[in-house]
Amino acid sequence: MQGVLPSQAIEGLIADGILTADPPIIPEQIQPASLDLRLGHVAHRVRASFLPGRGKKVADRLTEFSMHRVDLSEGAVLEKGCVYLVPLMERLTLPLGLRAVANAKSSTGRLDLLTRVVTDDGTEFDRIPDGYDGPLYAEICPRSFSVLVRPGMRLNQVRFRQGDAVLDDDALRALHADQPLVDGEAVIDAGLGFSVDLRPAKGDLVGYRAKPHTGVIDLDLIGAYPAQEFWEDIRTTEGRIILDPGAFYILVSREAVTIPPAYAAEMAPYLAMVGEFRVHYAGFFDPGFGHSDAGGAGARGVLEVRCHEAPFVLEHGQVVGRLLYERMSEEPQRLYGREIASNYQGQGLKLAKHFR
Repeated sequence: MQGVLPSQAIEGLIADGILTADPPIIPEQIQPASLDLRLGHVAHRVRASFLPGRGKKVADRLTEFSMHRVDLSEGAVLEKGCVYLVPLMERLTLPLGLRAVANAKSSTGRLDLLTRVVTDDGTEFDRIPDGYDGPLYAEICPRSFSVLVRPGMRLNQVRFRQGDAVLDDDALRALHADQPLVDGEAVIDAGLGFSVDLRPAKGDLVGYRAKPHTGVIDLDLIGAYPAQEFWEDIRTTEGRIILDPGAFYILVSREAVTIPPAYAAEMAPYLAMVGEFRVHYAGFFDPGFGHSDAGGAGARGVLEVRCHEAPFVLEHGQVVGRLLYERMSEEPQRLYGREIASNYQGQGLKLAKHFR
């Protein structure tokens, strides 16, 4: 069947040897519509981000770009502003007709930790074509905070797709009419529009901005760090803020969204012409996110925003991204927020799980 493969089908890929790993994949890696990928035991500090290109292997290109190796076995700090390439524990042997796409996990994106999957013969980040047989690597560039990492940490995730399962606008409107996807008017144009909330129902806190000089974050520690040591509150009563070039912000969508169990979604950038900023590093939304079947009642989308060259005025209700909905090949046996531990079910404006 065409669509995004659910958890039980991912288990089948493991059983069939399409997904292999050393050490073997553990059940905790399997999500409703994706597989978490684990860091290996060494990181290469590289001069710059790169793609190997057709006919070339990542390992061979590392001889050109690697500056030194970092042993992760006892834990090591990946420093802010540096670029690292880390071999992952997982390997793929994809059959024809089955392709994969990777993305950062939610907590990874909320730390402004740019991480992308690289493959041999790769000409794109995070895109793995059908028929690929080879290793996987994570490119990691901490943008706001230096981080302490260890082997086995899961910063990226990968989805598997058969055929083209993305809903066009007519199908998306029909789905919204049958199962409301947002708690209000749905703006549907090449996906479901996401806008920013700068007029909260209570108070004037609309987001957070990363502080420029902070300590290291150990990615294994949950609720360990006082938020005020790493973030500045962003407050407004005017319904608008000015984004500073180079600054990183955590904001929240105005819409509370729902992902029905038979669907998955991915955040895609909005038109570049609407402003000099990027929204959302972590783009996967699992089946059951915000859905009543999984204990949700709609959930806001957290917006990870980085401003580029010029200061930019962001106003309440401005569309900043879009959700592309895809059919699952079958409904997952485990849903986000129900069978698995889900840190962000029913979320509003919320920092990564490492902060208190």
